[in-house]
Amino acid sequence: MSSYMTNVVNYLRIPVIASSGLAVLLSGLLYFKQNEIIYPRNVPTDARTSVPTPNQFQIQNASEFYLYTPDAVKLHAFLVKPSNALRALNITILMFHGNAGNIGYRLPIARILAEELGCNVLLLQYRGYGYSEGNPNEKGLNIDAQTGLDWIRSRPDLKDSKIVIYGQSLGGAVGIGLVKNNLLHGDITGLILENTFTSIRKMIPSAFPPARYLAPLCHQIWPSEEMLAQIRDVPVLFLSGLKDEIVPPEHMKQLFEICKCPKVWHELPEGTHNDTVAEPSYFFYIQDFLREYVLQGQR
Repeated sequence: MSSYMTNVVNYLRIPVIASSGLAVLLSGLLYFKQNEIIYPRNVPTDARTSVPTPNQFQIQNASEFYLYTPDAVKLHAFLVKPSNALRALNITILMFHGNAGNIGYRLPIARILAEELGCNVLLLQYRGYGYSEGNPNEKGLNIDAQTGLDWIRSRPDLKDSKIVIYGQSLGGAVGIGLVKNNLLHGDITGLILENTFTSIRKMIPSAFPPARYLAPLCHQIWPSEEMLAQIRDVPVLFLSGLKDEIVPPEHMKQLFEICKCPKVWHELPEGTHNDTVAEPSYFFYIQDFLREYVLQGQR
């Protein structure tokens, strides 16, 4: 990895990504206001009006554009490609972020994936986040994810690449569902999960024990464990921050045990929910996974 990692680590340690807010889910709030709590797209306060650009991170080969979903929602996106064609791999990563902020905050990650690892990276902004239109909910985010995947499949320069789905926290749940719903197509060659939960309902008792009896009121379910158990042949990389204060690391362990695919487990001992990506071995683990399971096709 290059010295650029030093700046990335410093940037990613800034607490711009909010926690899920599940600790405050109570009774009426849990049912009627849960979308506002689960999808805090206004955190930080300028997240809907100010999206960092590739130029701010000296990303040389990037494009900004909009996609339209089948239900006519306009989504904001970035595509980052390696600037050095000699280092480029035939891999396209579709990246899904956590439940706050916007895609601009994840551009430092995309730069490393593109410049250091040689991958194309599509950063898709969920509906209701950043410059994307609409309001977030489980059904809508699943539509958004499929829209991003279908766009990759439609691009002459990307459609024949090996597609890897990469999700952080909520993005992991989005990614699991997307892989499960596209098994018959056969073009997804890898899944990377970081600090992902088994389901929103199962997070409530651990995040706020007094609300454990109210979990059935949660209609944003994201049943990651149920979906993951139905996937068989897509290799999965699990990256678990052991100091995650939002999603208990036990959730990742349970997902790993449920997974019936070729799988790789890596623990990041000092990783918290928001800065596991800044741990020294993080991108080395991804690089090894791409080489051994995606490019070489180990099963």
